Amino acid sequence: MELTSGIQQNKMDYKAIASPPGGILLWILILLEVFTFGLALAGLMYYRFQEPELFAQSTAVLNKTLGGINTIVLLTSGFFMALAVHYFKKENVKNGIYSMLATILVGSAFLVIKWFEYEEKLNVGLGLDENMFFTFYWLLTGFHFIHVIVGLVILTIIIVKITNKQKAIKIEDIEAGGAFWHMCDLIWLLIFPALYLVF
Repeated sequence: MELTSGIQQNKMDYKAIASPPGGILLWILILLEVFTFGLALAGLMYYRFQEPELFAQSTAVLNKTLGGINTIVLLTSGFFMALAVHYFKKENVKNGIYSMLATILVGSAFLVIKWFEYEEKLNVGLGLDENMFFTFYWLLTGFHFIHVIVGLVILTIIIVKITNKQKAIKIEDIEAGGAFWHMCDLIWLLIFPALYLVF
């Protein structure tokens, strides 16, 4: 079934079950990304046990308020993304577009808040080479920052294609974009407590 907006929705069949949204390569990529972040977080925990006082002092310097706000912001964007997929599956294109735009807007707010937090650290000289904690802080949050940017680009491309009636887009592609975005949510939910809350 093809909607007037150019979204193609396939009926559930064996092929759809055997091939996850976005294709198996996307899911391999997501698993590899989560595994990579997991290894980095394991390294963070290892060095935290090696230098507990240094890590406790460094953690105390972080802006937990901004980190907490950004957690809420990113989870909110994830909610809007799930809502967008729901609407598109129900062929409610208008609300789907609005929900995806909300995802992009709120996701962009995450980047703005994180950039402000980065400026705070740089203004007092807490760079990548300050100590082992801040090496992990900059690498983990910086890598995640890049992932959020990539996710926003993917969602923007999808929404441009949806609004361009000359270009058909499958519901599976929208789900794939959503899966990548939820991966960003998941990774942040691992990073936030490991960096901001553990003493």
